[in-house]
Amino acid sequence: MSKAQFMVEAIGFVRSTLKERKNAPRSGNEGAPEAWIEILPAFVEGLEGITAGVPGVTVGGEIILLTWFHESDREVLQVRPRSEKNRPLTGVFATRSPDRPNPIGLHRVTVFEVAGNRLRVGPLEAIDGTPIVDIKPVILPPSDA
Repeated sequence: MSKAQFMVEAIGFVRSTLKERKNAPRSGNEGAPEAWIEILPAFVEGLEGITAGVPGVTVGGEIILLTWFHESDREVLQVRPRSEKNRPLTGVFATRSPDRPNPIGLHRVTVFEVAGNRLRVGPLEAIDGTPIVDIKPVILPPSDA
């Protein structure tokens, strides 16, 4: 492995009613369902704080999921945004296309339930079996109050 390569390990997986990429909405706010995030046993301690009620990360709070789009084409560098043939070819770094050299997904979701090593979240457009790379809290800017 060269210094320009990195190894990423899945910390869990998406469990969703979305089974095929072609049926998934393009973003969460386009009708994506709720889904379960199942964290692997080796990483369950990392959920501490979500389950302990840290402000902003409690049930009803938001988190950011980083996923690995495992069905993506990693050779793609240009796409027609939203697969619309009348739109010009655009570099993938200027789009949210899942096809890209490093197919990392970014999803801002609400936590609806915490049950052991599982989080029920939504809306989430990732398909069933999508690896979870990381979870981060949503940090809101300080209020001017």
